[in-house]
Amino acid sequence: MTKAQDKARIGLIGLGVMGSNLALNIAEKGFRVAVSNRSKDKITEFVAAAGELAENLVACDDAKALVRALSRPRAIIIMIKAGKPVDDQIAALLPHLDKGDILIDAGNADFNDTRRRSAELAGKGIDFIGMGVSGGEEGARHGPSIMIGGPKKAYEEIRDIVEAIAARYNGLPCAARLGPDGAGHFVKTVHNGIEYADMQVIAEIYGLLRDGEDRPADKIGKLFEGWNKGPLQSYLVEITAAILQTRDPETGQFIVDLIVDRAGQKGTGRWTVIEALKLGQSASAIEAAVGARSWSSMKDAREAGEALFPPQKEFAPAVLEADMEKAMLAARIIAYGQGFGLMQTASVEFDWDLDLEVVAKIWRAGCIIRSTLLDEIAAAVHEGLPHDLLIFAPALRTRLHETRGALRRVVSSCILQDLPMPAMSAALAYFETMRRGRGTANLIQAQRDFFGAHGFERIDGGSDHHGPWAMSQG
Repeated sequence: MTKAQDKARIGLIGLGVMGSNLALNIAEKGFRVAVSNRSKDKITEFVAAAGELAENLVACDDAKALVRALSRPRAIIIMIKAGKPVDDQIAALLPHLDKGDILIDAGNADFNDTRRRSAELAGKGIDFIGMGVSGGEEGARHGPSIMIGGPKKAYEEIRDIVEAIAARYNGLPCAARLGPDGAGHFVKTVHNGIEYADMQVIAEIYGLLRDGEDRPADKIGKLFEGWNKGPLQSYLVEITAAILQTRDPETGQFIVDLIVDRAGQKGTGRWTVIEALKLGQSASAIEAAVGARSWSSMKDAREAGEALFPPQKEFAPAVLEADMEKAMLAARIIAYGQGFGLMQTASVEFDWDLDLEVVAKIWRAGCIIRSTLLDEIAAAVHEGLPHDLLIFAPALRTRLHETRGALRRVVSSCILQDLPMPAMSAALAYFETMRRGRGTANLIQAQRDFFGAHGFERIDGGSDHHGPWAMSQG
C-alpha cells in the first residue's frame, strides 16, 4: 500500500516519445508522477533510465495500481494514440475512479471526441480535460506550449503543474485554459494546420531555389539562416537552415537530397480543413498544404506525369531574394489569418469565448510555429480586428502592403517556370479576393437561380428575386 506521503501528485499513461518526455519534465519540476504503459517492460526501462529523476517516478503495472498511487483528486494524463485506444483506456480507468477525479487527454485528439468524452464523463462525475501539447519531443521534455480545454475547477487542480512544465516567454508560461470541453484540442488542431501551411510555403521557396535556380542545399540553407535574423525569424525557418546544411556522414552528400519526397501526415492538418468547411470557412492555404502532402504520396504517378508532360518553361524575370523573403512573410500572415479566423468562428459556434490574444501569446515559445510574428499578432488582436480579419489589423495591413507585390511576383514567376506553388498561390488568391469589393459571385447566383430557382438579392434592393430566364431561352 502506498503511504499518503508517498502518493504521486499526477499520473501519466503512455510512455512513448511524447509521454516519456512529458513525465520526465513533470518529475524534473519536483512533482511526483505515477507512470504506466501497456507494455510492462517499457515501464521498467523508463524508470531505470531516468537517473536522479527516478525518485519522483512511481512505476505502476496497471490502471488500478496507478489510481491507488495518486493523491486526491486523482489527475491522470493519457498520452496514447488518438481514437478508440483513448476510449478503451478511459473504460479501464473508470471502475477505479471517484467523483471529482480528473482525466486529461494530452494526445492529438479530434476535438469532437473531446467534446463527447467531456459530456459523457461529466454525467459520471469525472472531469475531463483536453490538453493540446505542441513542441515535439524537445518541447515535451523541456517546455511545450499547452492549450487546455475543460472545467475551470479541474484546471485549477493541475494548473501549477501545467504552468511549471510549459515553455516560458519573457518569464510567462506558454500555457492557458482557453475554454470548456474541446477548446484546447481545437486550438491545437488549428496550430497544426497553420504548421502545415508554414512548412509548405518554406518548401515551395526551397523548390524555387533548387529547381528554378539550381542552387545547392547548403547555399539555400545559408539564405534561410540569414532570413531567420529578420521578420521571418521562427523555429521552422531556423531548423530549415540547419537541415539544408547538414551532410550525410556516410556519403558526404547533403542529407536533404537523399530523402524521398513523400511527406507523412497524422491527420491534424486534414481535421483543420474539414472543420473549416463544416463551419462555412475556407482555410485555403492550409487546405493547399494538406493537398500537397497527399500529392507527395503519389510519387510513381508524379514521375509518370513528368514524362508525359515535359516542361514548357516561358520567360520569367529573375526572382530577387528580397522578394522571396517578403513573399514568405505575406503567405505566413495570410495563413495565420485564416487560422485565427477559423478559431473565432468556432468560438462563436461552440460558445467557447476563446481569447485569441492569449492563443497568440502561448504560441510564442515551445510550439512548432513559434515566431516573432506572434508578438505582432497578439498586439493586433488586443487592439481589435476590423471585420474579425487579422489581415485588416493596422500593423499586419502595413506588412501586407510591403509584401503583397513580392508574393505576386514570386507566384507569377514560378507559374511561368513550371514550378508548383500550391500554398502560396492559395494565399495570394485569398488575399486578392478579400481586397476586391465586387467579385464574380453575382454570376454564380444567376446560374443557381437559372437551374435551381434559388433566388438572389438585387443591388437595388430586395431578396428572393428570380431572373427572366425563360425569356432568354426563347
